[in-house]
Amino acid sequence: MKRILNTAITVSAVLLLASIAFAQVTLNSVRVGAKDTAALAKFYQTAFGMQETNRINAPGGPEIFVNFGATVDVAKANKSEPIVIMHRDNDDLKDPIAHVILNVKDMKATVAAIKAAGGSMDGEPRPYGNTGIVIGIAVDPAGNRIELIQRP
Repeated sequence: MKRILNTAITVSAVLLLASIAFAQVTLNSVRVGAKDTAALAKFYQTAFGMQETNRINAPGGPEIFVNFGATVDVAKANKSEPIVIMHRDNDDLKDPIAHVILNVKDMKATVAAIKAAGGSMDGEPRPYGNTGIVIGIAVDPAGNRIELIQRP
């Protein structure tokens, strides 16, 4: 009986520690790659109203952090997680799964802004079942996919 009680206490302690560890894990940022990180940062600024909030001079090229905000100061104060644009040697992507997911209020206006900024759409945005949600898949100039979700 004592052995069962000790095992139960040990299991409870492990589960408690695991739940505490999970509670301390949060999203830090989203990373995308581009051959020309500065050009891609400009796309995110033009298409989505994001501003450069940080730049790290890395050996292959600058790593640029962008976040939402009408000005750099507003974007720096924004508590949401940034998109980090990291240098890569080429933009010849083969992975259709990995992508950024953004919530949008006006799908039509967002699609127009993406196209005007040099991005493209992978088909027309479409309803997601009978949920009232509309989903579109955009592609930035470096080939990164961006899922757009418009909720009812």
